[in-house]
Amino acid sequence: MGLQALKGKKLKKKTSRARARTGLAGVPIEKGFNAVKDYFHLHVDKKDCISQMKTWVKKNFPAASKYILTNPEYKFTMTHHAATAFWYNNDLNKSNDADNNTAKGFLNHLFDKMIPLIDEGKILYEEKQRERKAQSNVITISPQEKLTRKINNTIMQELLELEDKWIDGEDATINIYDRFKYHGLTNTAISHVKPMIEGWLLDYEDAFHKRCDQAVEGYSHLKRSALNHRIKVCQAMLEDLERIRSATKASRNIKIKRPKSIDKQVSKVQYKKEDNDFKIVSINPIQIPTKTRLYAFNTKSKMIIEYVTESPNGFEISGSTIKNISKGLSRTVCLRKPLDFLPIVLQKTPKQINDAWQTLKTKTKVPNGRINKDTILLRILDKWK
Repeated sequence: MGLQALKGKKLKKKTSRARARTGLAGVPIEKGFNAVKDYFHLHVDKKDCISQMKTWVKKNFPAASKYILTNPEYKFTMTHHAATAFWYNNDLNKSNDADNNTAKGFLNHLFDKMIPLIDEGKILYEEKQRERKAQSNVITISPQEKLTRKINNTIMQELLELEDKWIDGEDATINIYDRFKYHGLTNTAISHVKPMIEGWLLDYEDAFHKRCDQAVEGYSHLKRSALNHRIKVCQAMLEDLERIRSATKASRNIKIKRPKSIDKQVSKVQYKKEDNDFKIVSINPIQIPTKTRLYAFNTKSKMIIEYVTESPNGFEISGSTIKNISKGLSRTVCLRKPLDFLPIVLQKTPKQINDAWQTLKTKTKVPNGRINKDTILLRILDKWK
């Protein structure tokens, strides 16, 4: 087709088809109540039906709605009830007189269905209120009280049973270490158990060694062999308690403080980015954490600083302070001729820098780790040797 033909032909304008509305957005209210009722039956899900019913109940039963709505949700899923509720929730009865008689009939039926739900819901509502009140009256037990109850119901009962066997003349014993493990008890239970065993041991030793007349008289019915057996059992139990204490400490988890992320460590560092007099520029401080050797220069005091760390974590930074520095290896000295010494620091190896450092006449000191707005961060290295 030629250009002239295209000019003479009228082009049709493309139009996009409107997306079909679904759910409550697609209710055909313009077609009347019966169409709305049929649409609810076919195209509106239970969730929306329940929502329309709850809205209608709140409007028409302001005082009793809490009772009605306590009923199970299946009571509010009937589609013709939901359609009626929708019709009146949106005041459609005022604009469509032709359908009012039909809608009124369904409205009366809806009222008839909801009124009995008041008494039914009231029973359920009051039951739920009683349950909430009972839950609020529940007495909570502290962890310490729970532990005490557990000790009293387990190991303490077994110790009392052991004492009963002794009274009956049995040479009974107990492996208190194993019993602690069986009941899941740790060294926190020792303070409850130990006084009882120590009390037994004191009485039996007083009777055996005749240190107390009352103890001697109280256990006069026992042979010395029986007293000796009980003393050994008590001593073994006390030794086991100490083993439990040591075992608990050995297995205790140790919290390791994690270092801050590098960007957080350097967020508040104060340093000098560049100095035109000495013609030097700072490295980015983000390079310092985890490294082992740092050279810095204070442009105001003319102090050259060598920071060294032996920490396996390398340097860390807190505020404007270098952490983990090894004071025996780190040093600082005032330079009389900075322009001669700074190129050595920037270009040479640590050994060559050390050789040049030894020729300086000023006194070398131990640095404190703080850097400030006059400090140029010259160079960073990974090895401290």
